[in-house]
Amino acid sequence: MAGDVVNLRQFRKRQARAEREKQAEQNRLSFGRAKTEKSLTTALNEKASKALDQGRLEGARSDAPARPGPDGEEA
Repeated sequence: MAGDVVNLRQFRKRQARAEREKQAEQNRLSFGRAKTEKSLTTALNEKASKALDQGRLEGARSDAPARPGPDGEEA
């Protein structure tokens, strides 16, 4: 029954420090981008959105009722 003696206060502090570091790493990935990177991402998203809209059919409506397929079932 001889085990390592652990100071619980130090263990909790070490655990809390590791948790804060983990959160900081996530924040660095989420918010730590340069202004040029953010503007590039925005420009790419707008370009992709425009390309998607250009391929859209004019007469197609999303609220139109579904038409039955060749075997009589709705698609």
